[in-house]
Amino acid sequence: MSGRNTGKKVKKKNPNLRLVKNETGRPEKGRAKRKEQEEKVRFGKSRRILISLLALILLLTVLGCGYAYIITNYAVTTVHVEGNVHYTDEEIVEMVMGGRYGNNSLFLSLKYRDKGIDDIPFIQTMDVTIEARDTIRITVYEKALAGYVSYLGRYVYFDKDGIVVETSEEETQGIPQVTGLQFDYVILHEPLPVEEPEVFDEILNITQQLDKYDLSADKIYFDSDYQVTLVFGDARIALGDSQDIDEKIMKLQYILPGLEGKSGTLDMREYSEDTKTYSFEQDSTGMEESITESP
Repeated sequence: MSGRNTGKKVKKKNPNLRLVKNETGRPEKGRAKRKEQEEKVRFGKSRRILISLLALILLLTVLGCGYAYIITNYAVTTVHVEGNVHYTDEEIVEMVMGGRYGNNSLFLSLKYRDKGIDDIPFIQTMDVTIEARDTIRITVYEKALAGYVSYLGRYVYFDKDGIVVETSEEETQGIPQVTGLQFDYVILHEPLPVEEPEVFDEILNITQQLDKYDLSADKIYFDSDYQVTLVFGDARIALGDSQDIDEKIMKLQYILPGLEGKSGTLDMREYSEDTKTYSFEQDSTGMEESITESP
């Protein structure tokens, strides 16, 4: 027999193998630890929800207090309206302050900041100024109207150049009606198609002179030769052509008091600076009487 060793081979261990011992006997301790971790997670989540809820309540409280402060302390109690003729003060206020929060000066200051109101008939624009927390001023700039004509049941308003500005079913006080002009059609924002466009210069001059002496004519009538007659109630003033018309209108402030309650025509076509007495023909009898300027 040979002298070779016949001992057992020893199996080499894997150096990369790590043995994890089974912690038998510790199951209760592991479950308790996991439960504690779950409790911490639930507590942290509940705390975050509570903090978020308190923050939301605080935010809503602040917003509510701010809203109540603005509504209470910026309520408009005084409104000044100026420059309006076609619309009443109440109508202007409703246009500007109508709708929700319309009576709040802070809201109005934001709504009309750096802009006016310019989409209303007869109104060029309206400016809204906040003078105090409870006071605003509305300044109305109406379109310059020289007169109006009646056409197809509507009132057609035109400016100093004869351009049609507005049409309406309502008559505006303080604007004279112009009669006797001949035209076949009306187009908004275009001139009235009359034979003598120069008549609008005369209309403008007449209205300016009437305003100068605080006189308000009901009608301005032009005959076929463009001779002018002014109508004040039942009294008609025949002025004739445009010659000396400024002086004639100036005289009216002294003549009209003597025509109060009378119906007829006063003839001022023949005019001179020295004339003080004018012929007045009564409608009822056709008789003439003399009307003298009052001092």
